[in-house]
Amino acid sequence: MPLLTLTSDIGNQDYLVAAVKAQLIKANPDFQLIDISHNIPPFNYPQAAYVCRNAIRSFPSYTYHLILVNLFDSKPEQLLLAFHKEHYYLCADNGLLTMILEEKPELIIGLPLDKTVIKNTLYCTEVMAQAVNQLGNGESIQNIGIADVQYLEKNPLRPMFSDNWIEGQIIFIDNFENVIVNITRAQFEEQRKGRHFRIVFKRDEVIESISESYADVAEGEKLALFNSAGYLEIAINKGNAAGLFGLKGFSEKAKQVSSIMQNQLFYQTVRVYFE
Repeated sequence: MPLLTLTSDIGNQDYLVAAVKAQLIKANPDFQLIDISHNIPPFNYPQAAYVCRNAIRSFPSYTYHLILVNLFDSKPEQLLLAFHKEHYYLCADNGLLTMILEEKPELIIGLPLDKTVIKNTLYCTEVMAQAVNQLGNGESIQNIGIADVQYLEKNPLRPMFSDNWIEGQIIFIDNFENVIVNITRAQFEEQRKGRHFRIVFKRDEVIESISESYADVAEGEKLALFNSAGYLEIAINKGNAAGLFGLKGFSEKAKQVSSIMQNQLFYQTVRVYFE
């Protein structure tokens, strides 16, 4: 049975997630569907990339990942089908793919969309399902769509580095309001070089050690650890770090020059100083 994951920014308030699943089951009753998330905030590429990247790595090889995120960033003329490190990715041509992979895909084709059809979410799902069925029936990926297609690329959101510090952005706030920063353990240790460090956020909040679990500190105390995906996390034992400290997830709107938006950077940025 083909294994398909679903990630979207649709939400769960209306009929559309169920309709998407119904469309897939109609295309092939043998499809095995697993939800990653349908609560990706609209237009938040770094969060979508973080969620997809770290969920997908746990799935078996040759899983199909349908990513219905920001499908209509621009008027769609094609969808993308990529094969990378033994996984299939189907998504919009909006730059998210290279943010998820953090590199160019090994193989990519374009799935052209019918110009005479209304291009809505269900139609895009139908196109993706047809491509999965073709692959499942043994058809070569190069024969399904347009090879060597031009596609939009976006760079993943990476931390900034200096000799004595790393500056990261908050890319995700989980259900417990723990704050995830785009600094990995490997990046942290490579930059640290055995030195003492201070994790500083919201101007004057400081953490000077890495915990192994939330219980390493007293209830109500702040801590830093590396989560199961290997990213730096700021939390409060049995508390809500984002709400208490007023921390917010990264937004591309903060790149605007206005003083209001620039001030938001203090609540989206975490810096680690090495001494």
